[in-house]
Amino acid sequence: MNPQTTSRATARPRLTALVTLPVLLFSAACGGGDDSAGGAQKNDEIASVPDAPSASRSTTGDTGPSTAPSTAAAGKSAFYDAQLKYVQCMRAKGGYKDYPDPKLSGHLDWAKIEEISSRPGRNEAAKGGKDGVCAPELQQAMLAEPKRDQQKDFESMLAHAKCMRDNGVSRFTNPTMSGGNAQPGGDPNPASPSIDHESPTYKQAREACKTKLLDGLDGMQ
Repeated sequence: MNPQTTSRATARPRLTALVTLPVLLFSAACGGGDDSAGGAQKNDEIASVPDAPSASRSTTGDTGPSTAPSTAAAGKSAFYDAQLKYVQCMRAKGGYKDYPDPKLSGHLDWAKIEEISSRPGRNEAAKGGKDGVCAPELQQAMLAEPKRDQQKDFESMLAHAKCMRDNGVSRFTNPTMSGGNAQPGGDPNPASPSIDHESPTYKQAREACKTKLLDGLDGMQ
């Protein structure tokens, strides 16, 4: 297999391959399902997952003003600051002076990062730098990420997976739900990739389907 293909194929599960965190339970494992028809699950219907209780929903009847908006804003600010520290580490220690700033949402710009990591000998851009030198900063950024709506993430990744198959990447698997947490789909066997991430078909499908993914999921699936 082409070295660039291998580096691109291993870029997607790079976050969870570095650290295991209970607050971010996306895994690098692909979605399960029947692979007999090109690796795609036969059932594209969204699984029924009970909604988690809303943090802003009162259980005591209190009708006073809620502090949830300010708390959420503080969480986003802390997440952005943590991601910025990771980016600064990647520039100073990781060897990537062109590592892109995080987006205003705090999420990394994976389109630019994957472009960097696709260059020969530069695949560490997607894995915390050489020898994981910036893994501590990456871990702190993951810990600071505000809690996500797992059902919405699952629905977004499911729509993206179906779009990828509809655009010619037939082996792209569906995401799964495990313990109430969304886990991304993609290559049926990330350890030995069967999807050529450098093929024109794959690149065209990624471009056509990129709007299906919510912010923060573009690097996960």
